[in-house]
This record gives sequence, C-alpha cells and structure tokens, in this order.
Amino acid sequence: MDKYKLLASNALLISIGTFGSKVLVFLMVRFYTEYLPPSDYGTADLLTQTTNLLIPFVSLGIIDGVFRFAIDHADSGAKIFTTGFRTVIMGTVILTASLPLWGGLHVLRGYGWLVVISVTASCLHSLCSQYIRAKGNTLLYAVQGVLNTSLVISLNIILLAVFHRGIAGYVLSVAAADLITALFLAAKEKLWLLLGERPDRPLSSAMFHYCVPLIPVSIFWWITSVSDRFMITSFLGSEATGIYAVSCKIPTIMTLLSSVFMEAWQFSAIAEADEGREAHARFFSRVWDFFYTCMFTAGALVTGLSKLEIDLLADEGYYEAWKSVPILTLAMIFSAFSAFLGSAYLVEKKSGQTLQTAALGAAVNICLNALLIPSPLGTSGAGIATLVSYLSVFTVRVISVRKLIPFKMDLRKIAAGTILLAIQSLFLILHLPLSVPVQAACVLMTALMCRKTICLGAKTGIRMGQDLLKRSGPPGSS
Repeated sequence: MDKYKLLASNALLISIGTFGSKVLVFLMVRFYTEYLPPSDYGTADLLTQTTNLLIPFVSLGIIDGVFRFAIDHADSGAKIFTTGFRTVIMGTVILTASLPLWGGLHVLRGYGWLVVISVTASCLHSLCSQYIRAKGNTLLYAVQGVLNTSLVISLNIILLAVFHRGIAGYVLSVAAADLITALFLAAKEKLWLLLGERPDRPLSSAMFHYCVPLIPVSIFWWITSVSDRFMITSFLGSEATGIYAVSCKIPTIMTLLSSVFMEAWQFSAIAEADEGREAHARFFSRVWDFFYTCMFTAGALVTGLSKLEIDLLADEGYYEAWKSVPILTLAMIFSAFSAFLGSAYLVEKKSGQTLQTAALGAAVNICLNALLIPSPLGTSGAGIATLVSYLSVFTVRVISVRKLIPFKMDLRKIAAGTILLAIQSLFLILHLPLSVPVQAACVLMTALMCRKTICLGAKTGIRMGQDLLKRSGPPGSS
C-alpha cells in the first residue's frame, strides 16, 4: 500500500477506535464536576498524575522499547514481549513492597493503594496494546481503545453516580478498565503463549539501552505538563487545582487530535525510514504540513469557543476555568509540534536527544511556575509557564531534528498561526471590544492560511473513500 494511504488508513482506524471514544471521556467532564466538588476533583487529578509519574519507574520505560523493537525485530516478538512482561512484574513487586515508605504522603491522603493498582493495570494494558500496535494490527488496537473507554465510562457511572464512591471510584474506574482490556487482548491474541520464550540477552540489553534514558524523559515531560498542579495546590489550595484541572481538560481536544495521529505516524515514520534520506525527508515534510495545519485550525476553534465549552462541559463552580483555556490551547499545540519532531529521535533511536530537550522544558517550567503561580496571575501563570516551556522545546528540536532529517518547514506560517492565536487569547482574556468579530476573523484567517493543505487532505480523503467503495463493489458483486 502507498505510504500516504497506509498512514491515512491507520490514522482513520485509530481515530474511529480511539478519538470518538476519547471524546466521550472528554464530555464526561460535566459528569465529574457534578459528582466531585473542586477539592475532590483536584485530589483525584493529582492521584492520576502521580500514577503517570510512577509508570516509567515501574516499567523502566520498557513499553516504549517493546513498541520500537517489535517493529524492527518481527521474528523476536516473543522474546521482546517476555522481556517487557517480566520487567513490569518485577517493578510492580518493588512498588508494592515500597508502599509503606511513601503511601502516607500528604498529597496522596491515604490513597497510596489506589496508585499501586492504577500503575500496575496501566502498565499491563500499555504493554499488551503497544505490542499489538507494533505488529501492525491497527484494527484490534482501535477496538481495544473503544472497549477501554466504554469500560471507563460505565464504571464511572456505576461507582460515582450509583455507589457514590467519590475519589476512589474515579481512580478505580480507570484501573479496572485497564486491567479488563489487558485481559481481553491477552485472550484475543493468546499473548500468554509468548511468555514461554526465554529473553535474548543481547536484544534485552539493546532494549534497556534505548529505554533507560526515556525514564527521565517521562519524568521531565510529567514535570512540564503536571507539576504546576502540585504547585498550585501548595500555593493556592486544592480547590484552585480542581478548577485548573478542568481548564486543562478543554485543550486536551488538541492532545486527542495529535495523539491519534501520532500513533499512526510513528509506525509509518519507522517503517519508511529505509527508503533513503531524501525520500524520507520529503515524506516527513508533507506529513508535517498536514499536521501543523490541523493543529492550528483546531486550536483557533477551541480558543474562540472556550467560554462556551466550559459553560457546557463543567458545573457552575468551575466557570472561571475558561480564563486559562486559550493559553493552554496554544501550549498544547506546541506540545504536539514537539512530539511530532520527537518522532525523528524515535526513528533514529536518539533517546539521548529526547532526554536533553525534555530536560530543558522541565527546567523552564519549574522556574516559571515558581515565579508566576504565587504572583497575581495565579493559575494563568501556570498556563504561561507551560506554554513557554513547550515553545522552548519546540525551538531546540527544530534545530536538532533538521540535522537528522532535512525536511522543509515554513516558519513564517508557524509564526503567523501563533500570532493569530495570541490575538484571540488577548481579546478574550482582557475582555477587549469587538472580541467576537476578532475571534471569527482569526479563525477565518487561520483557515485561509492553511487552505492548500486542507484542500489536499480533503482530496486525499475523498480518493480513499472512492477506493474503498470500488473495492467493496455493489451488493452481490464478487
């Protein structure tokens, strides 16, 4: 299959399987804010983020290695999966044994056992799903995404609305969904049969050599994206954290867009890397053009509708959350851009450069959070710190990645899209006159700026649909 069609096909399958379902979780914000007051929602969010922080420690980053090496070493899939499974089990045992040492931390409020369950379930789910994704079974990968989300929503309704389990119900819903989905994948693909293989020592060594630098990378990304919530709790209280967490939920529509595409793109970027430097750079350039176009266009819409989004998706007590949405939306765009550029490090197995750039983002974020959160800016200061940190990472990665893959990037359009979003944000936050016409004009100008890529993407989608119709044929045809 043509590489562009393969990328589009994988992106379409993943979007059907995960984007729609993740949008449902996004829409659940209204439900969460109805059954959890801001202080409880803030605590539940901190527990979730603590889980995300511990995952790379428990797994030693091996899940990234399973995905990357299973693509390159198709004949050694069983050995690769076994290495990943044993690493996760060993890490879980150590985490459980260490619970008395850290489970009493004030930030966890006695919920340490919930974090252990969540980390274990998430690691097992990620291990199984990423192995299947590496094997190219995109359809099953999409199906398990639908299953996982359906379980999360169903369990949330049962544990929060029916049994009123509050914080524990919120966290357990996700953990139980992860565990059930992992069992489904294991049963569907008979993954337990892979565990009979003994790990190959040189291959395992190569995997850990690649993965270990990714552990601090995960920590640095966690600092960049989440540490502000802990600092807000410290400076402003858990209620402010809950409101800020809802602010972050709205721009996650950008994260959902980019993550769905990145899951398809990473596979294509690795698979097509052998076709030659010039051809790969051309492929990278064309996909980048499409990607940044989608992100800027979606960002303009999310920013312009930020007040309405909060009004529809959150309870009245969270309405002030809209003020941070425009800044965080722009931050999520540059986070997505940084992730796209990071795929070049994935292709070249340059985990050291991933580490260096992630460390830069974390350092900028911590310094600015400490300076801006206690200031009159408050939670808006946290949003500004996040934006500047992702912008810093993007700038450095542009320079380093173009040395690895000399792809074309129109920096004038990047600057123009950023300026238009900044204008939207200023008119909204400062309540300037003519805000509504300015929002509409900025959205229109962004679409016009990206019109060529939008039209090309639409034409490609139409051609793919026509090809599918031709292959399927009329009813009764052979």
